[in-house]
Formats: sequence, C-alpha cells, structure tokens
Amino acid sequence: MASLSMRENFLRCITGGVPEFVPRNAMGPDPYGTLPPQVAGMGSSHVERRTSPEGNRIDIWGVEYVATEDTGGMALPKPGAFLLDDIRKWRDIVKAPDLSDIDWDALAKKDLDNLTYDRTAVAITGSGSGGYFMPHMNLMGFTNGLMSYYEEPDEVKALYEYWHEYYSSVNKEFMERYPIDIYTVGDDYATALNPFISPEMYREFIKPFVMEDTKIARERGMPIMMHNCGRCEDTVEDWMDFGCNAWNPAQVVNDLEGIKAKHGNKMVLVGCWDSSGPVGWDTCTEELMRSEVKRVIDTFGKGGGFIFWGSTYGPPDHEPLVNRRKWMTTEYEARRFDPYK
Repeated sequence: MASLSMRENFLRCITGGVPEFVPRNAMGPDPYGTLPPQVAGMGSSHVERRTSPEGNRIDIWGVEYVATEDTGGMALPKPGAFLLDDIRKWRDIVKAPDLSDIDWDALAKKDLDNLTYDRTAVAITGSGSGGYFMPHMNLMGFTNGLMSYYEEPDEVKALYEYWHEYYSSVNKEFMERYPIDIYTVGDDYATALNPFISPEMYREFIKPFVMEDTKIARERGMPIMMHNCGRCEDTVEDWMDFGCNAWNPAQVVNDLEGIKAKHGNKMVLVGCWDSSGPVGWDTCTEELMRSEVKRVIDTFGKGGGFIFWGSTYGPPDHEPLVNRRKWMTTEYEARRFDPYK
C-alpha cells in the first residue's frame, strides 16, 4: 500500500528520489485500469483553434496537419503543403499571434475552473517550448529545412530567435498563473537510426535557445522533462546542462541501460518500451505483453530513475489494440511495486 499520492510519488521519482512504486506517464485516466491519473497536461487556450475546410488542425504558424487512426490520432504536416521554400522569406510567412490584448488572469481562471481532475492529486505538466527543429521542418519540409542550416545559418538563427521571444512571452504569463509541477520541452530531431543533425549543430542552433527557454523553470527549482523520439542519446548530457531531469519516450534504439548506469536518477527514463516491436503488433499475445511489462519494470525500475510509459497504436476500437492496452495496464498495476519490495 502506498502512503504517497499519485502526484507525490510521480514528483519524487522525477526529481531523482526513489518512489514507492513505479509511476506511469499515461496522460489522463486509463479506461482499462483502476488507478486515477498520475500526470496530466495543462495548456493555455490563448490562441483560437484553427481548422482547414477539411477539418484538419492548423498550428499557430499556419501549418496544416493530418491525423490518422493508425497513428493513434497523431498528426503530420499535410503532404505537399509546406509554406516556406526559402528560409530568407520566413518574415513574410511566420507571424506570431498578437498577445497584447489577452487578459491572462481571466484566461487562467477559466482554464482552472474547467479542470476535470483534482490538481492537488495529479502531477501537472506544462509545455514551455514549442520546439525549434520540428516547427522548422514542418514549415519547409526536410530537404529545404536541412539545407537551410548550411545555406543560410544566420536566417535560421533569426527565425529561432523570433520563436524564442514568443515562447518566452507566453511562458512568463503562463508560469505565474498556472499550478505547473513539471516544465516540458519537446523537439523531435532524431530518426530511429541517428539524429537528423549532428550534436555540434544541435549545440550551435538549438541548445542556446532552449537554455534560455528553460531558465524560468530552473529559477523556480522546477523539474524539466525532455520529449525527443528516436536515437538521440548523443545529446542527453546537453539536456542536463539546462536542468533536464527526465526524458520521454526514451526509446529502445538508445543504450538505455548504459544511460541509466552512467547517470542514475539524474536522468529519469520515461518509457524504455519497444512500441514498434512485437508488443505493438496485432499478433501480440497476452503472455508476450505481460512478460514485456514485467521485463521493462524489472530492468529499469530498481533504485528509481524510471517511469513506465508503454504505448501501442492503431484504430481505437480495433479489438487486438483494445486487448493489448488492457493487458498492458493490468500487468503494470500488478507489477508497479515489484522493484521496491
């Protein structure tokens, strides 16, 4: 039996302590489990949601996204609809939302009044940066986007500075009014094999801006969680330079056991789950799913420094997917205390 609440246990783990049980990073309630949410996201709706005539989401920079059931609702830029083909013209295309007439106090009150969960019992994350690499690629496509680093490095940095100023303006208002426990940073700059850019390019183009974005969290002593998919272990220590405590989804294409051995609880691994492997296939059996949940918890849970985040994707009502999710959740709940007995 745990003496800590879900929130307390999650925060103990993410700040480097040894939790009473393995936390789980499932965002919101799980229909297949018995536990309340352990962590939830909170974002300000200061920008009016825009959609295309087809009903697709359009982000604040004007990029249209298409989601599919097979990806669990995750979206990618609409094929062939990139907005920018020459980085030198970004000022004509990229326009930050006007923040001058926003009543931040009223907005925060509305958002907090509409919460559907007890914020004293759930660890709350808030996004502090919309990223740099992925918004850049989403605007231009990978061919033009990657070439722009070489052809017009100063223009890339000018665009990133513009984004940084916008993120900073929103963060200042947001962090003063919302009960955020964990500051999140996200930027997917890696494939399953290697990063799209070298560590040296990351340090030149992206890291300086993230260092500034995260300053507001460091000043508050707030844990910072990095989201980056793919094989990006080359820059883990760079994240630690800006105070990063945790990394999701910490995919298995990285040397996760080596990272845990080297950094211990200073870099909490969120995930360690092979979502593209056999446990993500329709042929997955109950025995396979349960054994993999047990293996991951046993391997990474000892001593803390690990948060479970299993994932499996497909059409939401597809029976094999429903079964995989049920087996995963029930086995996690049965095994969450095992490393600390």
